[in-house]
Amino acid sequence: MASDAQGPEEQPNERHRREGWRKWSVWILIALVLASVALPGLLNRDNSTAVDYSDLIEQAADGNINSIVVTNETGAISAEAIDGTTYSSKGPVELPELDLKLLRDRNIDVKFRTESSNPFLSMLPILLPFALIIGLFWWMQRRAQGQMSGIMSIGRSKARTYTTERPETVFDDVAGYSGVKQEITEVVDFLKEPERFAAVGARIPKGVLLVGPPGTGKTLIARAVAGEAGVPFLSVTGSDFMEMFVGVGASRVRDLFQTARKLGRAIIFIDEIDSIGRKRGAGLGGGHDEREQTLNQMLAEMDGFEPTEGIVMMAATNRPDILDPALLRPGRFDRQVVVPLPEFGERAEILKVHVLDKKVDESIDLDIIAKGTPGMSGADLANLVNEAALHAVRSDRESISQADFEAARDRVLMGQRRESVAMTDREKEVTAYHEGGHALIATLFAHADPVHKVTILPTGQALGVTMQLPEERHAYSQDYLEDRLAVLFGGRMAEDTVFGVTSTGAANDLVQGTELAKKMVVEWGMSDRVGPMAWGSNNQVFLGEGLVNGRDYSDETARVIDEEIERILRTQEARARHALVEHRGALDRVAAALLDKETISGDDVAMLVPAPSGAEEDPNSANTTSNSPSLDQSSSD
Repeated sequence: MASDAQGPEEQPNERHRREGWRKWSVWILIALVLASVALPGLLNRDNSTAVDYSDLIEQAADGNINSIVVTNETGAISAEAIDGTTYSSKGPVELPELDLKLLRDRNIDVKFRTESSNPFLSMLPILLPFALIIGLFWWMQRRAQGQMSGIMSIGRSKARTYTTERPETVFDDVAGYSGVKQEITEVVDFLKEPERFAAVGARIPKGVLLVGPPGTGKTLIARAVAGEAGVPFLSVTGSDFMEMFVGVGASRVRDLFQTARKLGRAIIFIDEIDSIGRKRGAGLGGGHDEREQTLNQMLAEMDGFEPTEGIVMMAATNRPDILDPALLRPGRFDRQVVVPLPEFGERAEILKVHVLDKKVDESIDLDIIAKGTPGMSGADLANLVNEAALHAVRSDRESISQADFEAARDRVLMGQRRESVAMTDREKEVTAYHEGGHALIATLFAHADPVHKVTILPTGQALGVTMQLPEERHAYSQDYLEDRLAVLFGGRMAEDTVFGVTSTGAANDLVQGTELAKKMVVEWGMSDRVGPMAWGSNNQVFLGEGLVNGRDYSDETARVIDEEIERILRTQEARARHALVEHRGALDRVAAALLDKETISGDDVAMLVPAPSGAEEDPNSANTTSNSPSLDQSSSD
């Protein structure tokens, strides 16, 4: 057994040694060629004294020279003196007869030699073309082998494996989400002590599906589970299974599970599983496309391992409604853990984590920042802290202040200030009354979200913005939605009340209001004529279902729905108009303050507007909807 376990490890090592030898053999060959060229010259170097040819002849005439060696090809002369000194000189290729006669008369031993040429240098012009041709063929063969190895390994999983030393993230590194941690602690306990569960016959869920909006930290929580359990963590995204070749996705799924089984206890995490886990048979491509085959293989693999093996699958998605029912049935992803947007206390903890590596003022109150950022995810809060740091740098401050966070929040929620836009006096006045109408209605109506800031400075895509900060809500009452519609119509009605005409500045308000009123009628049952029926279709057009089924109500019902949507919108428009006419003086004061200061706070608006009558909470407002709408809390011109 020991030899079998060592075999797979020895083979890669042997392959690496062969590849390393091939790589170094090229450099060794180059070194040998250079040595064959340079060594002869280095070995033939001598320490003789260089003299002129005439001086050498004079030394010979004086009888100081013992022997002379002349090179025929170059005329180089090497002479040895009687006292042992050696001289080198350069004379003519053929020595003159008089000089030869002088040397013989002085009994000097004269020798002539012919140097042998370097055989490698002589053959180099012949060998070089052959070497280039051989090298070209070798390079083409290596490249072809690389391409073939890439094709042969295309079915391997692209999962990144984090060993027990790598996933250092633990639950303490995840700020907030105590309920989520408590729910998945059972998975950690099973991975740590599977014997305790097996002793009583308990079956741990094979798959845990993390469901939540984008940026809530689903991947971070999955890594924290691996870090707490101390087991390897295989991370892969849903798109990694898809390629242009048929069968690649299913092959990668098989390789992923085989790798997990070799690791023993491990966690397989698939991010954005909805990219391969959509409903089968609903797409326009039929039931034989590559994505559905990949999903079929994943379902088969999840049925192929026992819960006691120690392998737990975790996946994350923000679209659980489009997942295939077979993926969510008991025995597969049979436990769903909701990772919601953080609450006030959780946002404060997340902000504390993100400011650890930032230089902030001691006077900063993170609770105030957390209270002013409802609806922000963990990723949004990280971006908020980074924007505050950038604003501090632009302001030449050495640390982040509370004002930097305020500016960063305004930029994230409202957009970047457009300095290049120059409005006319008429446009400024219309914009001031438009935004003043939004702010006035939001202040007067008891169920509307409080006003945080109003500006007529061009921001983002709008000429002006009325920013509201909603309180923590998990469901919305009909009173709140109606007041929200009235706030949206406040800008349009302010223009009509003051100037007698409306402008295109209310285009975005009309779009938001129409969508909200439609949901009130067809999804949330807030119309007496339509009744307690939900006509909103959950069929997704991109899945192909909406193209086949169409709407599920008659033409008469469609007419009633349109009439009810129009009734709701006109009723709230009339409410906004009545409030603006009744408090025309307050509207003028808010608009004048905006024209004077360009930006005012919600407290400034409250000082300019009289206290609303009937501000007490309506007892009937406790009726809430089960699905919270997605509401934009800023009205723009």
